[in-house]
Amino acid sequence: QINFVACQLFALLAAFWFRIYLGPSHASSAVRHAFATLFGIYFAVFCFGWYSIHLFVLVMMNYGIMNMASIPNIHRYSFVVAMGYLTLCHISRIYIFHYGILTTDFSGPLMIITQKITTLACQLHDGIGRQAEELTAEQNRLAVKTRPSLLEYLSYLLNFMSVIAGPCSNYKDYIAFIEGRHVHMKLLEVNWKQKGYDRLPDPSPTGAVMYKLCITLVSLILFLTLTKNFPMAYIIDNEFLDKTPFLSRLGYLYVVTQAAKPKYYFAWTLADAVNNAAGYGFSGVDERGAFRWDLLSNLNIWNIETATSFKMYIENWNIQTAAWLKRVCYDRAPWYPTALTFILSALWHGIYPGYYFTFLTGILITLAARAIRNNCRHYFLSSVPLKIAYDIVTWVATQLAVCYTVAPFVMLAVEPTIKFYKSMYFHMHILSILVLLVL
Repeated sequence: QINFVACQLFALLAAFWFRIYLGPSHASSAVRHAFATLFGIYFAVFCFGWYSIHLFVLVMMNYGIMNMASIPNIHRYSFVVAMGYLTLCHISRIYIFHYGILTTDFSGPLMIITQKITTLACQLHDGIGRQAEELTAEQNRLAVKTRPSLLEYLSYLLNFMSVIAGPCSNYKDYIAFIEGRHVHMKLLEVNWKQKGYDRLPDPSPTGAVMYKLCITLVSLILFLTLTKNFPMAYIIDNEFLDKTPFLSRLGYLYVVTQAAKPKYYFAWTLADAVNNAAGYGFSGVDERGAFRWDLLSNLNIWNIETATSFKMYIENWNIQTAAWLKRVCYDRAPWYPTALTFILSALWHGIYPGYYFTFLTGILITLAARAIRNNCRHYFLSSVPLKIAYDIVTWVATQLAVCYTVAPFVMLAVEPTIKFYKSMYFHMHILSILVLLVL
């Protein structure tokens, strides 16, 4: 954890330097690619030592596939090899290290690289192996028309801005950033003359970076004060279960779930700030005319904490992973896209049994929540008081459903998960099944 924070803070300083002294107007694309790659490799080796060899092996294996495989199959081969290698590494953690988290846990960066490899393979397949009319508007926009060079490929996968904590980005967006077209492309989407500008503005990421660093500081303080004082394991403590009534246990479940969030808020927001500091992540202009730097943001904290549906919660949590799942699985699945997407998400996270309890429960609750929304929501839109009442009830239900669903994700093993669900009387499973049967 110390190595992780040290690397990310150093990456933040390097990102500012990269934007100021190696900006597109000061250095060629090749120099920017080389610097980003070499620093990324250094960070990986510094953080993970010999374990970093796994990152480089996977990257080079898939570079071979990308250049030798036929275009109609490139996305399939890349997906099988990348996910297969990642799964073998996950297996080594559970069987060799017995549920322990390695002091040099390289699986996080490997998971990000797997996302990038499969994203690029699918977008390359779309750009070369499919007709434009077969693609959705987004697939058309992101399609890659030519195979990348080795330097471009390594820079995309191993750049210092995202090699440690991500997030995954699209290949075309990354190349546009390195070549200096990233911000310009987004600005051209707005009619600046109509707004009174003679020329395109020059958005600075400094304000966005400072704001995100404030969020990371608050998240770090919450992590240090809350997370260790409210452990998830306490909700299955025998004395706690014997003495605490059901509703109080539900309330405590919400508290411990909230206490588990700050470390994710910290890591993802800091990673976002690093990319922004380098000048990457500009997403355009909002309806108020303010510049937005959320192209790579992995979460929207306000939308998470105020979510009134399971769908809204998922869409704002680990946003880039949700986008990856949609692009490589949901949009391409020949059948049962929701179920296959949840299963892929579980497999990508690892092979701990708790992950599968979480994602299988998530499938059930997602389908039930969708059924309720489709059948009932329109009855509560006729007046403001009814809409407010509906939002309050659905907020409470969503937050408790999420807590119920993600508890096994933290517990990891089968025994504590079953004990937890028994203590909760499997109430969310039962309610979801009843909803699906009735609606």
